[in-house]
Amino acid sequence: MDNTIKSGVAMLNVLESWGVDHIYGIPGGSFNSIMNALYDRKDKVRFIQVRHEETGAIAAAAEAKLTGKIGVCFGTAGPGATHLFNGLYDAQMDHAPVLALVGQVASHAMNYNSFQELNENPMFTDVSVYNRTVMTPESLPFIIDEAIRKAYEYQGVAVVTIPVDYGYVDITNESITSAKNHRVSLLLPDDKDIQEAIRLIEAAERPVLYVGRGAQGAGDEVIALSEHYSMPIVLSVMAKGIIPDSAKNFMGMAARVATKPANEALQMSDLILFVGSNFPFARFFFPKEARFIQIDTDSSKLGSRHKADVAILGDAKESMKRLVQNGKRKPVSRFLEACRQNRQNWLRWIHSFNDSKKMPMRPEPVFREINRIATDDAIFVTDVGNVTIFAIRFLNMNGQQQFTTSGLFATMGYGVPGGIGAKLSYPDRQVFTLSGDGGFAMVMQDIITQVKYNLPVINIVFSNASFGFIDAEQEDTRQPKYGVDLMDVDYAKIAEGMGAKAFSVTHPDQLRGIFDEAKVSKVPVVIDIKLNHERPFPAEAFILDEEKFGKEAVEAFKQRYQVKDMPLLKDLMK
Repeated sequence: MDNTIKSGVAMLNVLESWGVDHIYGIPGGSFNSIMNALYDRKDKVRFIQVRHEETGAIAAAAEAKLTGKIGVCFGTAGPGATHLFNGLYDAQMDHAPVLALVGQVASHAMNYNSFQELNENPMFTDVSVYNRTVMTPESLPFIIDEAIRKAYEYQGVAVVTIPVDYGYVDITNESITSAKNHRVSLLLPDDKDIQEAIRLIEAAERPVLYVGRGAQGAGDEVIALSEHYSMPIVLSVMAKGIIPDSAKNFMGMAARVATKPANEALQMSDLILFVGSNFPFARFFFPKEARFIQIDTDSSKLGSRHKADVAILGDAKESMKRLVQNGKRKPVSRFLEACRQNRQNWLRWIHSFNDSKKMPMRPEPVFREINRIATDDAIFVTDVGNVTIFAIRFLNMNGQQQFTTSGLFATMGYGVPGGIGAKLSYPDRQVFTLSGDGGFAMVMQDIITQVKYNLPVINIVFSNASFGFIDAEQEDTRQPKYGVDLMDVDYAKIAEGMGAKAFSVTHPDQLRGIFDEAKVSKVPVVIDIKLNHERPFPAEAFILDEEKFGKEAVEAFKQRYQVKDMPLLKDLMK
């Protein structure tokens, strides 16, 4: 009885044992042995043919963020490998477990300056937590198993480079997988640190709870902690959706992709409880004099963004539970009452534009329709730019829906690929992608991938013929606006040519009927919305304080952004 198996097939068996059921890439000469194996195992591990390797890598990263499971992509030797970097760096910086398989020329052709041969190991050193070139056919399944373990352990990118001839070689057929031994442990906080944190929280007059993606799955604990200690809640962008947007203590997000109530709450805080986040702008938006308590499972993060008075190494959910169980409940403070009123004023103001008939269109009427048709478990994949600001302000998420974007890396072109990953991972859930015209144009070819694999994603393009986010930066640095204008394109026509159902929207009255059609579509949808080119309200630097800026400057700011009935938090505190 033959007890052999092709090395490439043995590798796929390892992937399958870890729960991998699809893999993204584009075939090429240096990956043909694995393509042969994928053909043999096509009923177990599905090959998803993307139209750019970057798309595959971003899709793998997005699904890892949404599911917690490892995403897998591949690229062939040379250009196929280098195209992976954008998605891999997104995974690295947002701590998503991803496995990248990289083709290499045949072992006997290596180091002969062969066609498309690159020294690939050094290329991937910076982006990876594990990076190996397979040296024998027999070791391929073992190395894949180890790579997956490392990706999970360090929540990062594992890279395995495979000489093309190895996948064809017969090796002994034996089970090489440690998947059944994989464990996730609960890191418990130290009681002494919990008690010291409680002492500071109870003494604080204006405490703020800042929560990041590390608190995923702990929405109830976030709200309970907020209510127990009378703390307004601010989320990182990546944490959007962890709690319902309707939570009465939720102020929104901080910094530039932000809301006014959140930034003001932080500016006035005397203590920040920082949970499961690596917020990169903390030193700009957190008061230096505020006391600081940080909770994280990664000790290297403790104190890295702000001097920590108390550092708690532990699971976010368990740590928040213990803070509530062991501390005295505080009555609702004047600070929290003012923050709540500030939030209500903000919400009333942004919703005042929901019925706007202004031409070109504002974004608020679009999000009214998105919220209207969104299912209770919808997934929102947001690209990078002004569209991210729109999404965190106007998406009304219920705590059961999911949100993902490119966080610390902030790569444009995240939307369409992320939608592919989301729909393949959750085929029965509604998926929206939200992109600006700049980001969409980078990856729009992979609408073909959505069509080919019958992924009925609702793709919304906010077309304002500009790199709007960078336009605002050039305005703030008082330089000529240069290189930020985009040629307007009929993206609906392009999408229709790729087989999607497509709409071009120029008037708010078109929205309702089009979104009704999109909701029931069985094929991918692209809605190209011609938006105005007005800058969103700059929550990071608003000019509403007459004592600081003068009456004339404040009036000009209010007129530009149509601000009304939105006093400062400090005035609400009086």
